[in-house]
Amino acid sequence: MALTSSRLGETLTRKARTTLGIRFGRFAVAAISAFVTTEVVLTICAGPLALSATWASLIAWFSGALVSYVLSRWAWKRKGRPSLLKETLPFWIVSAMVVVILLLATKFAYHSASWLNLSGAERVLYVDAVYGTANIGTFLLRFLFFHYVLFAASVVKDPPGAAEEALASADPGPEPFARATEPGSPAEDDEDEEDFER
Repeated sequence: MALTSSRLGETLTRKARTTLGIRFGRFAVAAISAFVTTEVVLTICAGPLALSATWASLIAWFSGALVSYVLSRWAWKRKGRPSLLKETLPFWIVSAMVVVILLLATKFAYHSASWLNLSGAERVLYVDAVYGTANIGTFLLRFLFFHYVLFAASVVKDPPGAAEEALASADPGPEPFARATEPGSPAEDDEDEEDFER
């Protein structure tokens, strides 16, 4: 059992050090930040502000999408002014598809909360839970689109990650004893001189 978990841990560590693993980790930070932003804004809109499902969902989505856009550029190391047609527009088209899913989830949560006779904090937490589940469901789809379509050019051009460079530089090369017996090595030359003197 310990051997299996050790191998699994090694495999996961190796995968996390690949370019895909590094990007996934950075996108996870972006997605979690956007998720927290949307949940906080949704809680405020559905609770104290008592906005309708449509407005609460739209405002929460837009707040999270802004955070996601900035941090997604960071995740794929995009710098400088973004291209309107190659980056900004596709991002917001995907975000618009996401908002449709989140809007439907929020409307469902509002209606089902009334069917379940939920009110007050229970209702707000229930709406948050349904919205959060839908948001998590879009996470993997957004990552795949960003990695393989939207930011694919930056993935190809990237040099190996710092973790991969560290692994490559930690390789000491051949064993010291193997080097000592290679033809032309200083150790072998010394032995030849000793034999000659004898």
